[in-house]
Amino acid sequence: MGLALWRATNAWQRHIRAALAPHDLTHVQYVLLASLTWMDRTEPVSQRDLAQHAELDVMMTSQVLRALEAKGYVRREPHPEDRRAIALAPTARGVELANLATRDVESTDATYFAALNQSQREALLTALQRLT
Repeated sequence: MGLALWRATNAWQRHIRAALAPHDLTHVQYVLLASLTWMDRTEPVSQRDLAQHAELDVMMTSQVLRALEAKGYVRREPHPEDRRAIALAPTARGVELANLATRDVESTDATYFAALNQSQREALLTALQRLT
C-alpha cells in the first residue's frame, strides 16, 4: 500500500510542479505563500506560526521565506510583540501571484483527481484525513 501511495504522490507532484513552473514557484514556495496569504493576519504571523500551519520544518520555512522575500513576494519585519520572532506579510505582488498560482493548482487537482468519481474522491479524502 505504501508503494502505491508513493507512486500516486509522485505523479500528483509532477503535475503540480508543471502547473507552478510558469509562476517560477516551487511547491514549497507556493504552499508557504498561499498559506500566508490566506492565514488570519489580525495578529502578526511569525515564521513558527506559518511553519506549523503548513506542517513544515521551521528552518526550511525560514530558507524558503528568504527566497520569497528576495523575489518580492513576502515582507519579513521585526515582530511587534516578540523580539526573537519575525512577522510575515505577503506583498501585493505576492497576493496576486498566490491567487494566480492557486487557480492553476486547483485546475490541476481537478484534472488529476477526475480519474475518480465523486464517491471515490470523498473516500480518498476521508482516508487521507484519517491518516494525518
